[in-house]
Amino acid sequence: MALMMRIAAFASRWFAVLILLGAAAGLAAPDQAARLSPAITVLLGVIMFGMGLTLRAADFAIVARRPQAVLIGAAAQFLVMPLAGYGIALLLQLPPLLVVGMVLVGASPGGTASNVIVFLARGDVALSVAMTSVSTLLAPVLTPLLVLWLAGSSLPVDAGGLFVSILQVVLGPVVAGLIVRAAAGAFVRRVLPLLPLLSVGGIVVVVMAIVGANAGAVLDTGPLLALAVVVHNALGLALGYAAGRASGLPESARRAVSIEVGMQNSGLAAALAAAHFAPLAALPGALFSVWHNMSGSLIATVWARRVPDGVKERAAAS
Repeated sequence: MALMMRIAAFASRWFAVLILLGAAAGLAAPDQAARLSPAITVLLGVIMFGMGLTLRAADFAIVARRPQAVLIGAAAQFLVMPLAGYGIALLLQLPPLLVVGMVLVGASPGGTASNVIVFLARGDVALSVAMTSVSTLLAPVLTPLLVLWLAGSSLPVDAGGLFVSILQVVLGPVVAGLIVRAAAGAFVRRVLPLLPLLSVGGIVVVVMAIVGANAGAVLDTGPLLALAVVVHNALGLALGYAAGRASGLPESARRAVSIEVGMQNSGLAAALAAAHFAPLAALPGALFSVWHNMSGSLIATVWARRVPDGVKERAAAS
C-alpha cells in the first residue's frame, strides 16, 4: 500500500511529463497505440467515477454560500471556451472535423486536474471543486447544445447522442462515486491517495490511443493545431481571470476561475469526438490534454510564489 501511494504521488507530481510521454509513445508506435481506442470511453468513465469518490455533499455547499462566484465561473466556462475554440478554428481555417474538435474541447466541463493545480497556485480550492462539480452536472445539457449551435453548420451533430453519452460517461459515474463515498466513507478515505494514479494512468492511455490513431494527422497539421490549442488555453486562463477580476472576486477566487476556465475535461472531448464524429476530431482534445497540464503546472509555479492579498491579510490578523 505504501509503495502504491508513493507511485500515485509520483504520478501526480509528474502528470504533465507522463502525458507528454504518452503522446510520444502514440507517435512512436501508432498501430499498437491505436488498438487501445476502444477502451477510451470505459477509461473515461472510470476516471469520472474516481472524481465522484473525491466529492462530498459539503463540496456543493459553497454554491449556496457564494452563488455569485460559482455562477461567474460557470458562465465563463461555457461561454469563453466554446466561443474561443470556434473563433480560433475559423481564424486558422482548420478543416471541419478539427473545428468540431475545438468546439468540443471548449464546451466540455472543467478538467479533473484543475483542483490540484488551483491548490498548488494558492487559489480558492473550495470554489474550484464547486465549479468542477457544477460544470460537470451541467455538461449533459450544455455541451450538446453548444456543439450543435457552433459546429452544426460544419458537420451534422447528433445532440441527443452526445447527451446520452455524457450521461453514461460523466454524470452516471460521478453520481455513482458520490453514492459509494456516502455509503462507504471510511474505506474510500483510505484509498483516496491512490486515485491520482487511476486518473493519470487513464488520461495517459487516452492520449496515447488518440495520438496513435491520428499519427499522420499529427505530423501533417501538428504545428497549426498546436498553435490553436495553445492560444485556446491561454485565452481561457486570461479571460477567466479577467471575468473574476471584473466581478470583484478576491485574488484567490480569480486564480480558481482562471484555472477552471482554462483547463478543460479534454479527455471527455476526445472520447465524444471519437465516438460521434471521427478519430481526427478527437485530436484537439488529445493535444489539449498534453498542453493544459503543462501550462497549468507553469502558472501554478508562478502563482505559488505570490500569496494572494486576502490570504496575507488573514495571516497578519491572526
